[in-house]
Amino acid sequence: MPQLIILGAGPHAQEMAHFAMLPGADIRAAGAPGAGAGGWSLLGFLVPETEVGLVGERMGSGHRVLDTYTAIDAYPDAAFAVEYGCGAPPLPPERLASLIAPTAFVAASARIGAGCVIYPGCFVGHNAVLGERVFALAGAVVNHDNVLEDDVTVCSGATLAGHVHVEAGCYLGQACTIRQYLRIGQGSLIGMGAVVLADVAPNSVMVGNPARRLRARVER
Repeated sequence: MPQLIILGAGPHAQEMAHFAMLPGADIRAAGAPGAGAGGWSLLGFLVPETEVGLVGERMGSGHRVLDTYTAIDAYPDAAFAVEYGCGAPPLPPERLASLIAPTAFVAASARIGAGCVIYPGCFVGHNAVLGERVFALAGAVVNHDNVLEDDVTVCSGATLAGHVHVEAGCYLGQACTIRQYLRIGQGSLIGMGAVVLADVAPNSVMVGNPARRLRARVER
């Protein structure tokens, strides 16, 4: 039986543990036969060394914190799902599991990279491509022919129209809207409720309706 460990033990990790084990959940990892929670065993959580005091505790999902990230190599047969913002060390794609909640819709033609997390109520449309470690919170809409590169976060209720390209490391805030055929530059942050009507330069913080550039996200 394939083994799953969640890296992090914060609120998102607890939610991931709950929906990953629900009937109809889709769990994908290299070398794991089939998909679905029924064929997986969730062992528990690993946490940063700064949270060593949690080791041994039983969390809200009923699973225990097994150890800190220093113990990753002690679980060579496990796949790892990564909580957003948990400070986990980088892992090769073959060690990462993708979690897709049972009420999410993912088109058969969509491609989901390693280590993605897709929350309940999300929509991932025809020919959409998600890179590695994309984290999509409840109700996010990733429409047809979108491309989301690695380490993109899509917050609850965000809506991307068709043919949007989001470069690596972007953060799309809650309930933002992005018009079709746009490109969001690497490392940008789209503020909650922002309505993006034009391409966004890399490392930009965008706010408002229509969205305007507030400042650089990364000072150079």
